Amino acid sequence: MTDTATPSPATTAEQDPFADIRPYHDDEVAEVLVRLEQDRELLDTLTRFRLPGLTQRFPWLARQIARLAIKREMRGVKDVASFQSRIAGYMARMIHTTTTSFETAGLERLSEDTPYLFLSNHRDISLDPAFVNYALYRHGRNTVRIAIGDNLLQKPFVTDVMRLNKSFIVPRSAKGKRAMLAAYQALSGYIRHSLTHDKHSIWLAQREGRAKDGRDGTETAIIKMLTMSARMADKTRPFSETVSELNIVPVSISYEFDPCDLQKARELAALANEGRYEKVKYEDIQSIAAGISGHKGRVKLVFGEPLKGDFETPEDVVAEVDRQVLEHYTLYPSHQLALEKLAASRPQLREEPRLASALDVTAISGAERATFENRLAGVPSELRDWWLVQYANPILNREGLSIDLDDKLDAAQAAGAEQAAS
Repeated sequence: MTDTATPSPATTAEQDPFADIRPYHDDEVAEVLVRLEQDRELLDTLTRFRLPGLTQRFPWLARQIARLAIKREMRGVKDVASFQSRIAGYMARMIHTTTTSFETAGLERLSEDTPYLFLSNHRDISLDPAFVNYALYRHGRNTVRIAIGDNLLQKPFVTDVMRLNKSFIVPRSAKGKRAMLAAYQALSGYIRHSLTHDKHSIWLAQREGRAKDGRDGTETAIIKMLTMSARMADKTRPFSETVSELNIVPVSISYEFDPCDLQKARELAALANEGRYEKVKYEDIQSIAAGISGHKGRVKLVFGEPLKGDFETPEDVVAEVDRQVLEHYTLYPSHQLALEKLAASRPQLREEPRLASALDVTAISGAERATFENRLAGVPSELRDWWLVQYANPILNREGLSIDLDDKLDAAQAAGAEQAAS
């Protein structure tokens, strides 16, 4: 994957103000790779997964084999671009083994030499930006710098790998209003610097955390953060000019099946029934692994139109991003069949005129229905509606509708809004 690397980092904060959050530069790659080869936690993680028997009996030997495997895999990797080219091979293999198809649309609307801020709906922790990068790479375009929450960087080797892959750090763990404000000012400054100075595109989720209930929507706070740096530099500058400078492109990604749908159902149910959900240790890492390895069916990625026009407020930007994300979201039989299941016991859904076409499932094949039913059969009965609503909500959301699961869904959404999610 191509990369327009910035100059080598300086040693002082004044010369490299974003050193703590930015991706690694080309001249840092060799040092990071050596560090990864020696990282005991990484080696133990790999050996437990690939060599469990040997790890139990001869852990030192298993680590040595893992260290040699890393050196072999990283042979020839000299910079960020060559590292991402290696990642592209893994992406191609993952797409071949875990998807029925992967389609992209809308790239023809975008200039090859213009940096964009890709503002995307968010369903999978790592794959949403990975699919964007792979689509750009496959079309010979420069890849993006990826925003990733520091809550996901629970291990030093995870941080190293992510920053090698052009990720920059979004602060979620800063304590206190003053610390959070300083952190988001730095983040806003880095994003603007990347777009306007480095001429490098950015990927950012439209909200903090995945839309686990299937209802995509842009958080106004995200837009305020994005424009913060420019507003601080020139408070007289029209808001519409600041938005135009960012070159925001709404991106919509749709999965026929979500490998993490059952875990999301458990979380939604816990939030509704108990008012909170406690993640187990390293649950986010487990979700990343499940998302990569699990069956996804068909996947479609659509790049929207760059935002242009007289946007007077952050809310105006939110409305346009949401309009494009929902309009471009691809609906699959899984969405229709989930709505059909929920509507079976809810007359208000069956009688809603706006849902008539979605509830017409005559065009869905027997094989598609069987695949859906087999997947649903593995869902515990107490989680069934929470599982179904994830797939039905994209249809309801597009029509401006919502569903109340015995007064529990609204409670889950309210609780989830207060609890940081990944």
